[in-house]
Amino acid sequence: MVLVRQEIGDVLRDFRLQKGQTLRQVAGRATVALGYLSEVERGQKEASSEILASLADALEVPISVIMREVSDRLAIVEGVNLESAVSDATYIPDTIPASFLADNDPSLAATR
Repeated sequence: MVLVRQEIGDVLRDFRLQKGQTLRQVAGRATVALGYLSEVERGQKEASSEILASLADALEVPISVIMREVSDRLAIVEGVNLESAVSDATYIPDTIPASFLADNDPSLAATR
């Protein structure tokens, strides 16, 4: 069974190491306890969205990049072929087409 928290922890650790930073440095900038960050990186604790945002800021990596990497790794573990998923009827796009917005709620299309 794939644990999302494990993949998130692995991705956070990989970004931290790529930047040559220690747990102590990142924890200090993110204002989270060193032990807690260690547990998050090891997949033992689930970080809230607020903690993830704080860690992303501390690592100077957009949270969207972190989550995209997590998503890509989960797809590999699940054996999902991302190229064929695009043509699959169950594929969910990254953005909402403007035509869909206009057809379903004209007030939303005006804000795009």
